[in-house]
Amino acid sequence: MINHKMAVVLPCYNEELAIEQVVKSFQTALPNSLIYVYDNNSTDKTATNAKKAGAIVRHEKRQGKGYVMRRAFADIEADIYVMADGDGTYDAQSTPKMIDLLIKNQLDMVVGVRSDDRKKKVYRTGHRFGNRLLTNTIAFLFGSQFSDVLSGFRVFSKRFVKSFPALASGFEVEAMLTIHALELRLPTAEIDTPYFERAEGSRSKLNTYKDGFKIMSTIISLFKDTRPFAFFGTIAILLATTSIGLMVPIFIEFLETGLVPRFPTAILSTGLMIIAGISLTSGLILDNVSQNRLQQKRLVYLQYPAPQPEYED
Repeated sequence: MINHKMAVVLPCYNEELAIEQVVKSFQTALPNSLIYVYDNNSTDKTATNAKKAGAIVRHEKRQGKGYVMRRAFADIEADIYVMADGDGTYDAQSTPKMIDLLIKNQLDMVVGVRSDDRKKKVYRTGHRFGNRLLTNTIAFLFGSQFSDVLSGFRVFSKRFVKSFPALASGFEVEAMLTIHALELRLPTAEIDTPYFERAEGSRSKLNTYKDGFKIMSTIISLFKDTRPFAFFGTIAILLATTSIGLMVPIFIEFLETGLVPRFPTAILSTGLMIIAGISLTSGLILDNVSQNRLQQKRLVYLQYPAPQPEYED
């Protein structure tokens, strides 16, 4: 029999009202797993309540969910990793189904798509709109088929975790996890999971506009880093088109009169075309660098075996 070592990682910041119940729910759903609660500078009894519930409590002093996941992925050794929040909004009972799907199909990531009762407005309108916008942006830039790229409820294989660069600092970590899977073309899946209200008296740490802007900036930055030819090529096309648009009437007037009366515009057009050429050249050079980095990530990924289905001799 193959026994998979499972680790549940719960990043927490001031979740004393919910964390004890969250730990117990994962202990019930995954009795053979280790539950890690990473306290991220909480000022309440989060760590105490987590330890009381039987979790392994660790501390990350750098503020931000991305820092927590970077630390957890580096320090914890397991075959299967579960990521969830400590606020009680995710359904621990869905985890066995997600893990079974991961193992059965030898996947590297299974995302728990949040499904709530819209009448109760558990999933705030602003968050829902922002998630849809960011999901569509990733779909457009990276060809994603994910429907909830910001879900914090995920199951990973070891080879996914150990090949993930983990450069995020905050809530943009979910977008980076999604893009990492798309960049390496890893086998993934989604599964609908219930999404619950937070514990009464607690509040979300996600700032809709500030964190949304940061996530969007991260997506664009990752597009530049992973697909530089497309990024700089698009800029080159826009600059070249603008340059031609400015130059055409000047050129026509030159053919008709032999004069160039709008000399500054001609200089601007020429400058834009030169910058367009530089942008295109930069994209070609950086694309080669990006391909080399991708190969290195792939080699790290291939050092670890795929999750194997359990069997009996």
